[in-house]
Amino acid sequence: MDIQENKSTLKVYPRNEEKIKHIWKTALILLAITSVEFVMAFTLPRGLLLYIAFILLTIWKAKYIMMDFMHLGDEVKPLFYSIIVPLILIVWLVIALLKEGTEIFMVRW
Repeated sequence: MDIQENKSTLKVYPRNEEKIKHIWKTALILLAITSVEFVMAFTLPRGLLLYIAFILLTIWKAKYIMMDFMHLGDEVKPLFYSIIVPLILIVWLVIALLKEGTEIFMVRW
């Protein structure tokens, strides 16, 4: 039996400064949004406005993560919408289920 030699070579490409800047920009945007959420959590009173703000900021962060780290920003629009539309419908479903779930306690037997 012959021993097969692996003669693959490792190619080292120079750093792409544009991609590195884009990654840092995205990370700083996510850090800023998270910082805003953190400050809001400890300074604003609990209520519907705070919950809506948290939901919107979370969706905004999810958009950045999907567009940059999952590379959906470079894809065609139908693929993008096939992911975003179900996400919106799932969020609507969760809100509806929470609303209807709390209504059961208001029913008088």
